Amino acid sequence: MANGWGFLDRPAAGLAWLGRHGTNAVAISILLGIALPPLGALIRPIFPETVFLLLCLAFLRVDPGALRAQFHKPRLLLVAAIWTMLIVPVLVGVGLTWFDLYDRSTGLLLALMLNVVAPPIFASPALAALMGLNAAVTLALLLTCIAATPFLAPALVAIFVGPAVTFSPMALGVRLVLMLAGAACVGLAVRAYAGKPWIDRQAERIDGLNVVVLFLFAVALMGDIAANTIARPLFVLGLLALGTAVTFGMAGVTALLFSGSGSHNALPLAHAASSRNTGLMLAAAAGSVPELVWLYVALIQIPIYALPLIVKPLARRLSTGA
Repeated sequence: MANGWGFLDRPAAGLAWLGRHGTNAVAISILLGIALPPLGALIRPIFPETVFLLLCLAFLRVDPGALRAQFHKPRLLLVAAIWTMLIVPVLVGVGLTWFDLYDRSTGLLLALMLNVVAPPIFASPALAALMGLNAAVTLALLLTCIAATPFLAPALVAIFVGPAVTFSPMALGVRLVLMLAGAACVGLAVRAYAGKPWIDRQAERIDGLNVVVLFLFAVALMGDIAANTIARPLFVLGLLALGTAVTFGMAGVTALLFSGSGSHNALPLAHAASSRNTGLMLAAAAGSVPELVWLYVALIQIPIYALPLIVKPLARRLSTGA
């Protein structure tokens, strides 16, 4: 080509194709992550960078005007954040206490509590965009929940788990602030330089890049599942079933709770509230947790990445009135 950039046409077309088939590609990445444990070991050292890049892409993909509009409706956002970060963890914690899980399995109790006290995954706005949902409300909820995490998560874990794990809320807060501020600067700077029309034209390619980064994210987490499945197949299946029930249960209850605000709000809020960044909590605990927690965090990624396969056709059906 005359402009000298023809060599980029095929990679750009490949990213656009991935963007158009994003939900299927993301689900397949989970299976590849399980099947390629050596690749997971190679990628795991750059795991924090994949999380940071996902958040940069989220800021790049969402129109700042649409995001500001979400914060102009603070009541819905506040209720969603209280539900996600306070009510759900308290209800789950009380239920686990009632089942006396502390004496039966402290590791499982810790895994479940780290799951429900975590904010939505950083990829939730990217996945919302891939599903055709309101990514702005997802990003607004994500930012609100992350701001609350350093204060609520340690307190709730201390109340319901006790001394099984300790981590510094100050360290967690500093890491979150640095990651969010840096990603916001990168994403918004690129958007300001390139302009909204260019971003809109590149939407499919940006979604495709999201899929690539989500694949790296998944592979880094899933590397140990195959060995555990061979050694303890029934245990792994049971833990997967539990994680799936938790994820889909939170999604269903949240969608029903916010159904009065319309599906354009209820579905993205349900997806964000059920897809929790348990890996972030694991990192905040500095890895000082039982092996069971590591396995649960890996397995919970399967329902998280499978959920868009269910939500996307539901969102399309609701939008067409079918």
